[in-house]
Amino acid sequence: MELSLIICYIGNRGSVIIGDKRRIGFFGNEKKREILEDELYTGLIKTKESLLKRAQELGITLKISDDTTKVREIGDVVVGEVKNSTTFETKRKRIYGTTGSYSLVELSGSTIKKMESGSTSIVVFGNKSTKEIANKVLKDNWKKKINLREIGEIFKKAMEEVAKNTPSVSPGYDLIIKHPNINKKESRELLRITIIQDVKELEKWRGELKEKMIKAAKGIEMSSRIIDNGLIGKVQRIEGNKIEISLAEGIEALDLEWNSMAKPGETVFMEIDDPKSVSIGDMAVVKDENLCIMPSRAGLKCDVILCKAEQ
Repeated sequence: MELSLIICYIGNRGSVIIGDKRRIGFFGNEKKREILEDELYTGLIKTKESLLKRAQELGITLKISDDTTKVREIGDVVVGEVKNSTTFETKRKRIYGTTGSYSLVELSGSTIKKMESGSTSIVVFGNKSTKEIANKVLKDNWKKKINLREIGEIFKKAMEEVAKNTPSVSPGYDLIIKHPNINKKESRELLRITIIQDVKELEKWRGELKEKMIKAAKGIEMSSRIIDNGLIGKVQRIEGNKIEISLAEGIEALDLEWNSMAKPGETVFMEIDDPKSVSIGDMAVVKDENLCIMPSRAGLKCDVILCKAEQ
């Protein structure tokens, strides 16, 4: 079941797509989450207030936002997407449409699992309740001779009517109308090229996101090793305002990418504003999270991260 409403018209003169903007996160006991989601998706819960009240009764925390973009355009192609994310997998269902042709694509991560194509149609993504309401509005307002702008107005009515009857859909929406003058052969080739490129972009984005998450996780892990108090090392040499420090046992220096620059016993260079305040053999320490020389307490500057050495 889907927490979205997307309606797409694909005709011989162009395409129209509309999508709501709501996203709801459910946090709490899994079985109680399933109860709340079922009551929401089947239309038992009809207002945002009653959703919040029922969530409180079940001990479920909700995060509701109305800033999600579910429909977009790529050149002369309209695209709509609904997705379902779990801890281990994100499943996406997309529609790509242009004049006279559309393709439905199901993805797991960035891998296409299923794809089917058609010519002219109206496609609705939603749960049972939202589809029933939307389809009734479409049926009641459709005319034999109708242009793309009028279809857009009917889609707006459908979206607004659904939003009145369920909090699973936002009152706000995005609407896109495209009318490229192309034939069936051109439209199918356009869809093929667009889908290939769009899925490649998704794969690239997922790769970059994974890399960022790995770096963030490493940063969290490594930050626990940063020295906030204690001995760093001993002054070995002084050259103007630069001093060479021999790292103490159990201390290493890392760069900003968490790569090792110096191990215990090896040396690193630091800067001091007043060279007269330091002597060979003085201790470099972190005291109250400040790097300084003892006993003078003169402040030090360095371009490395000082950490407990890896065991």
